[in-house]
Amino acid sequence: MGKVIKFRWYILIGIIALTGALFVLSPNLTEQAEEAGTFQLSNDADSQRAAEILEEAGSTSDTISIVFALESELNEDQRSSIENMVDEIDSYGAPVEEVVNPFESDELESQFVSEDEQTVLLPIQVDGEEVAINELAEHIRADIIPNEWTAYVTGEPIINHEVNESAQEGLERTEIITVVLIFGLLLAVFRSIVTPLVPLVAVGLTYLMSQSVVAFFIDWFGFPVSNYTQIFLVAVLFGIGTDYCILLLSRYKEELTLGKSVNDAIIETYRTAGKTLVASAISGFIAFMVIIFADFPIYKSAAGVAIGIAILLLVLFTVMPFFMAVLKDKLFWPSKKAAKHSDSKLWAWMSKVSVVRPIFSIFIVAIITVPLLLMYEEDLSFNMVDEIGDGYGSVQGLERIEEAFGTGDSLPIEIVLNGEEELATSEEIPYVEQVVSKVASVEGVKSVRTITRPDGNLLEDLKVDEQYEQIEENFPEAREGLSGVSGGISSIQQNLGELTSQAGPQMSEELVNIQNDLATAFNRLNEAESLLNQAEDLPSTVTRLSEVEDQLDTAESDMEELQSQLSQQGSQGEALAEALGQMSGGIEESRLGIEEIRSGLEDAEEMVTSIEESEAAQSTGLYVPEEVLEEESFSRLVDQYTFGEGNGMTVEVVLEDDPYSVEAMDTLEEIKAQLDSEDLSGALSDAEIAYSGVTSINHDLDEISSDDYTRTIIIMLSSLFVVLLFLLRSVVMPIYMIGSLLLTYFASVSAAELIFVNLLGYDGISWAVPFFGFVMLIALGVDYSIFLLERYNEEATNGVRLQFAMKKAMAKMGTVIITASIILAGTFGAMLPSGVLSLIQIATIVITGLLMYGLIVLPLFIPAVTMLLGKVAWFPFKKK
Repeated sequence: MGKVIKFRWYILIGIIALTGALFVLSPNLTEQAEEAGTFQLSNDADSQRAAEILEEAGSTSDTISIVFALESELNEDQRSSIENMVDEIDSYGAPVEEVVNPFESDELESQFVSEDEQTVLLPIQVDGEEVAINELAEHIRADIIPNEWTAYVTGEPIINHEVNESAQEGLERTEIITVVLIFGLLLAVFRSIVTPLVPLVAVGLTYLMSQSVVAFFIDWFGFPVSNYTQIFLVAVLFGIGTDYCILLLSRYKEELTLGKSVNDAIIETYRTAGKTLVASAISGFIAFMVIIFADFPIYKSAAGVAIGIAILLLVLFTVMPFFMAVLKDKLFWPSKKAAKHSDSKLWAWMSKVSVVRPIFSIFIVAIITVPLLLMYEEDLSFNMVDEIGDGYGSVQGLERIEEAFGTGDSLPIEIVLNGEEELATSEEIPYVEQVVSKVASVEGVKSVRTITRPDGNLLEDLKVDEQYEQIEENFPEAREGLSGVSGGISSIQQNLGELTSQAGPQMSEELVNIQNDLATAFNRLNEAESLLNQAEDLPSTVTRLSEVEDQLDTAESDMEELQSQLSQQGSQGEALAEALGQMSGGIEESRLGIEEIRSGLEDAEEMVTSIEESEAAQSTGLYVPEEVLEEESFSRLVDQYTFGEGNGMTVEVVLEDDPYSVEAMDTLEEIKAQLDSEDLSGALSDAEIAYSGVTSINHDLDEISSDDYTRTIIIMLSSLFVVLLFLLRSVVMPIYMIGSLLLTYFASVSAAELIFVNLLGYDGISWAVPFFGFVMLIALGVDYSIFLLERYNEEATNGVRLQFAMKKAMAKMGTVIITASIILAGTFGAMLPSGVLSLIQIATIVITGLLMYGLIVLPLFIPAVTMLLGKVAWFPFKKK
């Protein structure tokens, strides 16, 4: 420390120059956090796998929607205006891929126009970077939507951007509030204008240097980063940095009070309080650094705080001695009392309980904390919309969709089916519908939309029973046609009989042959009519009708030949020829009628044969005729719901519940269980199934974060135990220190749950809050235990009674710890106006925990347990 004091000017100039260089040269940490994304799930997560499948197939588009909120029913002028907007957006270019006209068909209108016709959705498929998509959204808001209209642009890319935007705005507010708050608190504590500036300068340099180093680490080594990284750097560094400065300044005052010189006071301060500071910093560094071993990147992103703590330690051992040496006692100007160290009257009074009556002291702590523990229900929320509130257009748009169409319609689950063979075929589509019907039967599913259910209802024409019914519906017309032909043939036969009686012998013979052909045709026709009446054996019916056609064709040919002969036999022959011509025309008309009926029955026969030969139709009761696949309306559905070369298909699942809710995640779990238990048929038997959408993302978050939470907490507590074991030279002290922090944490998170769930009506505590609240409270709260027990160890030397040592340690450290906990709570309190729910909840847990620990648990529980254990507290080592 002597050399630090001696070369203090060179060291300070070097620190400032290094900070400036790093700040100018380092990447932008804010942009790095936004690029990293909001969730950062692993590639094997369902939602990420779904995204990967779509990306590999070249189908990476997102959907954003314009939500038109009309004051009355949709009118023609508004329809026309919206259609004009469709054309204008469609001509925008990248990232726009397709704009869906909600009025293009009845099916689309039923899907995108609410029942009361006061809400219209205009879906836009986009493919591009989030920045480009949000620039498009801003262009739509500013230049396309008329000023007098109420309309919102919403969708996952818009919501994610506004969450990031809200977080950055919250960070800026937090930084300003933190500086002002710390200055005010230090001004009140030290009653000096100069003193508050010293910690702010030291911690400010630390923060600027830390964020630059973290940004370089992210760029060079892929160090984890999220929206939480920067704001935790602010809160933790300004919080514990100020705490450490208070520890040093308080001890420095104490040493000056004893009459030591400035240099000696500095050296003694760092020999004693500096040792405690290093112990606290090491424990904090380890607590944050071991988070790097977590699997979940969002959790790992808090590890950047460890870099900040290391840099903070460097600054406190270089910059702080500079101010102490240069300003001397003017460091506390103008307060005359600032150079006098005062003991904590509150902790001195509390020591009379915890040191003298330890059992009663522990009982008091139990009365305060146990009820909170019993009320804790671990309610979690994955609702990202709650993060930013309803002040943003994307959230207002979602709320309007939920109000007009239903809660689950805003953001449906997307099931991605990825097969090795083409799925959009006549044989495979029924198997897809078989899967879809299983999904639709799950409780909590409102509707399912896919190629077979464009509006959520199965296309009736695809049902085999419906197709059979349609075939049979044509039979009465066919029977009527056959009956008409039969009557026509019978009439021709009768006319031929009369003509035969007038003709000569040779001609009569030819007419009899024609009559025989017609009689055969008539009999075959009756047989066909009988078969058709029984609605069975279509092949035999078609065969009979073919035979009827042949007989009529023969009769017509013979009649035309005879007519030609008669026309050359004078006036009498011409009269007979004319009569035959009329009958020949009747036969031709009958033949054409039979041909038309036969053709229709052949189509029906082909349909029935195809259905009977289709394994899919027999097992699913569905059949997609090839001609249906070629229809323009069905082709649009194929384009909409398939991807790749047709071997992939998507299924949209609309839920009854809010897509962000825990209930929605439970429904998704049921859907997965339903499909996992099914033996899929056709090309789907080898298909991969993945799930996309906010519900799937949240489900993955729940699984990954909860598993990693337990694992990381165990690593963190184990590492902390080892550090404390060496710092305190005891196995026992770390156990009850960590136990006291765990008690405080669970009581604090329970208090936060009561506030946000029971009082304010949120679904639960945001999913990331318990982890970060735990890390912050444990890593920061342990400092205060170290402050107290290190001073206790110091006072307990040289044969001093343990009770006296603890009382003195509490009196000396009480003011420091209370002030430090208030200041640290204040820095987290600066997160309350951030407007970001998860940050507000983390701040609530940390503030509650720090104040509970500094004012109740630490002064009442730690001394009580230490007194009850006596010398055993140092087990297995010996007290110095």
